[in-house]
Amino acid sequence: MARHRKSDAQVDELRSEILDHAVAKANLAPGLFTLTVPTGGGKTLTSLSFAVEHALAHGLDRIIYVIPFTSIIEQTAEVFREALGVGLAGDVLEHHSSFDWDKKPPAGEGDSEGEGASGLAKLRRDAENWDVPIVVTTAVQFFESLFAARTSRARKLHNLAKSVIVIDEAQSIPVHLLRPCMAAIDELAKNYGASVVLCTATQPALRTQDDALPRRARAPSDTGPESAEGLDIPDERELAPDPPGLYRKLRRVGVEWSQTPMPDATIAARFAEQPQMLCIVNSRAHARELFELIGNQPGARHLTTLMCARHRREVLASVRADLNAGQPVRLVATSLIEAGVDVSFPEVWRAAAGLSNIAQAAGRCNRSGELGPLGEAYGRTLVFEPEPVPGRRPIPRDLAPFYDAAREVLKNPAVDPLSLEGVTDYYRWLYWRKGYEALDRATGTGSDYPILPAIHETVGGSGINCPFRTISDAFQMIDEAMDPVLIPYDADAVKALHALARADLPPAGTLRKLQQYVVPVPKQVRAALLASGDAVVVRAECGDRFVRLGDMSLYDRSRGLALSAPEWRVSEQNVM
Repeated sequence: MARHRKSDAQVDELRSEILDHAVAKANLAPGLFTLTVPTGGGKTLTSLSFAVEHALAHGLDRIIYVIPFTSIIEQTAEVFREALGVGLAGDVLEHHSSFDWDKKPPAGEGDSEGEGASGLAKLRRDAENWDVPIVVTTAVQFFESLFAARTSRARKLHNLAKSVIVIDEAQSIPVHLLRPCMAAIDELAKNYGASVVLCTATQPALRTQDDALPRRARAPSDTGPESAEGLDIPDERELAPDPPGLYRKLRRVGVEWSQTPMPDATIAARFAEQPQMLCIVNSRAHARELFELIGNQPGARHLTTLMCARHRREVLASVRADLNAGQPVRLVATSLIEAGVDVSFPEVWRAAAGLSNIAQAAGRCNRSGELGPLGEAYGRTLVFEPEPVPGRRPIPRDLAPFYDAAREVLKNPAVDPLSLEGVTDYYRWLYWRKGYEALDRATGTGSDYPILPAIHETVGGSGINCPFRTISDAFQMIDEAMDPVLIPYDADAVKALHALARADLPPAGTLRKLQQYVVPVPKQVRAALLASGDAVVVRAECGDRFVRLGDMSLYDRSRGLALSAPEWRVSEQNVM
């Protein structure tokens, strides 16, 4: 039976209230802001509307919209183009980070200004310079550029001054780089005329008044009053109206917690009982294994980044259509579905993770209040610990400290884990357990490297002697970089790949079009695909920047790219 969304009008009314309240604050002086809105509250368009009005009010030059995942760059940019209308749609630039222009060019290709004769040089410069009204980029590109040593990465930095920077899903800033990232945000706002909006449903308690960040150990001689750590963002610079009230009004889901390890067979059995259900797991390998168990059930689908973006959009379109028509939809996915994907299931299961992930998963449950009036927990979200199996950790090592902090909140029956109180408690547990030093512990050089002491200790009265290269190498937001493989998924992909391979200057928009056909894989997997001939280099003079899948029998319409070799499957256990 098709759904009847009786609460849509209530949700739309609250979204309008949130947007109007935020825009009304556009005249506030540039600086730091927060936008704390529950999932489904319309924070994406609210933050864009505020950014536009704030930039106009204060003569700021551009808007930089920072999102956590490459997989939703195109989707977010398209939402902005639709909102801005035909006349301004061309002012939106997507930063295509899947194609790494920062690698050393192959011999003979040249570098920087010396590339003038090369058609691809123009494409490279377009990706390096953000001299446009609106840029949509990733947190990796944004923050790593701030700490970069290469000219190509730093070329965009002057365009951050006098801009509005919206950091969407601010809770996604890696904890081990939290203090350097906070210092950079604060510096941009205080000394470079920028406004920065921390936008999220689970505000990561970074303000001084949140009293969540551990304090630096003091020297015995320091007898002055102890000050709280954090960003100075007064309450009046919160852009949402009454965040605690919003969370009560938009309550649609109850969170349950199973402390018994959950076998995949039990999850599959629940799928058989529940015709519309979503299960989110922590790795692409686990998602595929679980999908194999439910693949014969009506409406079974699989969604991970082993599928290119065009493929994922097709799957999501069919999921939404069947959900709205009341047809069976049994979906297994990784965390990619938690970022900006507008779907709604009556029941969602979430493998053990941090509370921010749990809240995002709950945002895919009863999203518009279709199961009953807002303010009541009609949707069901179950948090579970996967049962250990050979070759697969039940909880990935990187997620363990976040789940440990979430457990402290989940086991307290007096606190709704999705409330602002629950979220703040979670971050207090997380930060204090980590400790002060752990919030500045870059690991890109192979060992722990504190970024801020390296900067502070090398700024002397006679000038700056800063270890830029070491800092740049150490500051890596992703421990294992992934390499792109282009999938000739359909006729448009084949045509774009042909243009990239043959033309001196590929037609405008070629790289943007190819962005939707990328599957990211670990470096060793792509190297193995190239060595076996299953993948080939598209354009020799570009080295391995552009690699396409040669054997399409390795790409499945239900599962995406098949990584079946044992050594590949091991590497996939840690890829979300």
